[in-house]
Amino acid sequence: MKLDKIRELTQAELVEELKKQKNELFNLRFQHVTGQLENPIKIRDVKKDIARIKTVIRENEIESQEAIS
Repeated sequence: MKLDKIRELTQAELVEELKKQKNELFNLRFQHVTGQLENPIKIRDVKKDIARIKTVIRENEIESQEAIS
């Protein structure tokens, strides 16, 4: 998922997407352990997506705190 697309999402959508990506990572890890994963690079991509989503969530939190001050 691209960063500009992530930034367009609302806070609720970001949280939902984070849950979905974490679930996807769990499934990929499970497939990797059982030898069913065809493309192990997909794990790295999902981890990066999770990091991007968490970064945008944190940016939104900081931005909302600065707006209050």
